[in-house]
Amino acid sequence: MKKVGKIRKAVNYYNKYGFRYLVDISVEKIFKLEEKKYKKFYKRSLLTEDEKKNQSEHIFRYMPKFSIVVPLYKTPDRFLIGMLESVCQQTYQNWELCLSDGSGKDSPLKGTLKKYAKKEARIKVVSNEHQLNISENTNKAIELCTGNYIVFMDHDDLLAPNALYECVKVLNKKPEIKIIYTDEDKVSMNGKKHFQPHFKPDFNKDLLNSTNYFCHMLVVDKKIVNQAGKFRSEFDGAQDYDFILRCTEITEDIYHIPKILYHWRMHEGSTAEKPESKMYAFEAGANAIRDHYRRIGLKNVKVKQTKYLGVYRTRFVIYDKPMVSIIIPNKDHIDDLKKCLHSIKDSNYSDYEIIIVENNSIQNETFEFYKSIEDIRIRVVYWEGEFNYSAINNFGVGYAKGDYLLFLNNDTEVINKNFIEELAGFCMRSDVGAVGARLYYGDNTIQHAGVVVGLGGIAGHVFLNTPRDQTGYFARIITQQNYSAVTAACVMVKRRIFEDVGGFDEKFKVAFNDVDLCLRIQEKGYLIVYNPYAELYHYESKTRGKEDTLDKIRRLDEESVLFKRRWGKILKQGDPYFNMNFSLNRVDCKIR
Repeated sequence: MKKVGKIRKAVNYYNKYGFRYLVDISVEKIFKLEEKKYKKFYKRSLLTEDEKKNQSEHIFRYMPKFSIVVPLYKTPDRFLIGMLESVCQQTYQNWELCLSDGSGKDSPLKGTLKKYAKKEARIKVVSNEHQLNISENTNKAIELCTGNYIVFMDHDDLLAPNALYECVKVLNKKPEIKIIYTDEDKVSMNGKKHFQPHFKPDFNKDLLNSTNYFCHMLVVDKKIVNQAGKFRSEFDGAQDYDFILRCTEITEDIYHIPKILYHWRMHEGSTAEKPESKMYAFEAGANAIRDHYRRIGLKNVKVKQTKYLGVYRTRFVIYDKPMVSIIIPNKDHIDDLKKCLHSIKDSNYSDYEIIIVENNSIQNETFEFYKSIEDIRIRVVYWEGEFNYSAINNFGVGYAKGDYLLFLNNDTEVINKNFIEELAGFCMRSDVGAVGARLYYGDNTIQHAGVVVGLGGIAGHVFLNTPRDQTGYFARIITQQNYSAVTAACVMVKRRIFEDVGGFDEKFKVAFNDVDLCLRIQEKGYLIVYNPYAELYHYESKTRGKEDTLDKIRRLDEESVLFKRRWGKILKQGDPYFNMNFSLNRVDCKIR
């Protein structure tokens, strides 16, 4: 039966996405290419004995003390010893290990803990007469801490030997940093196999509001811990998530180390392997997000679990609906435009106007169509210059009445009726400047799920051509989050901010104008949000055609040079919302 199921699935993929995609996923599964690539990557990251020696002898200008907090509960002896040894083998020496044994008075851990505490003075243990829940247990361990920074660790996991050393390096370069998190992977029960690396972005506020991507390893300044307060039992199962959210409300001096410095033990019953085994934890996670929104003053917010356990969806309920001006450039192709307009008309958001910017149409039917649709909600304005996407949209804004601008390609078709509300809900937040949508090609593969600067050379769409039913790397396709840019094929921008940054730069006539706009909005301190729950089809630049003439190629080269000159720093340093360990030649978050 399993074979029949696999055959049916293969046939389904062939019918949906074609032979090439079927071959790609089959080759990956059969030969386990990515698993083998990570195995090589991990081996390259291991320290040599000389490197360990050099790190252990290195004297930093600033030598903070780390308090490693570990709540214990009937930990299997081999896992307990593995955890203890990984701490004792740290190349940076100024640490203390603060252990709280919540197993109760007949704890099976007493012998091993006594042995290690005796031979290593930096190990502190508090034993508890009664069994403790995870929050109580963690708080007991925190009470032992005397360090400058607290490191949070689970009782059966492992630290890389250079975990603390890498943190000290950061703190010496950036002493203002209050929170550090790192990349991580999974480790087998015998500790020999490393797999499923989680390469994370730099601080991503809306991603954190959607999933606890910080997870491990987490390091927090003791002063921030004191301000944030203790772990709370009412969030057990997601007590660390609740704690992290509270910490980020105090400081945004947060640093991500793009190295695998933590190894999460994967075994039966662990949420690392079977997330459904702890459903209560995921409901606690939703409650933690709701409480976070309440504390920061965001009202009328609904949070629910998605089909991918551990990933949550936020919906901002809008009662006072602002006017949204939808700006659609158009040249002929009235069949596309009709489809676009009809899909907008079916939306459940009523406070909008549509401004069609006519640019150089030549077909009589086009102008006849314009006459038939103009009314109190739809108007057509006429651009008489050459094709310049930026100038055309800026021209359309001049006729807009709304406080929110929705730039929309004429070859798009709305899928979900609440798409305007999905975009506006995020865009109305004071810290957000622009919001983009999830777009599909006509064959139901991803056309847009966020833009990464540097991808493909200048900027590219991550997860391009991924089948619609796939969730992508760590469910990023279906996760609300921040990106450096989103496509202007469908993007909502606050009008005030759009005008403040000077609108689209008309030097970018066709290419990179949306990326440039988003980066300038970010420079002003606003976030760019990708909301996958605003969904549309995008039939992709049918109006303009391909970049296949000498003039178009020359223009693209000129705009590429301008972009590189203006945004050379981010191209050199790497997009903060894309991990540096990912290849810039692939759109699917694969290792370099």
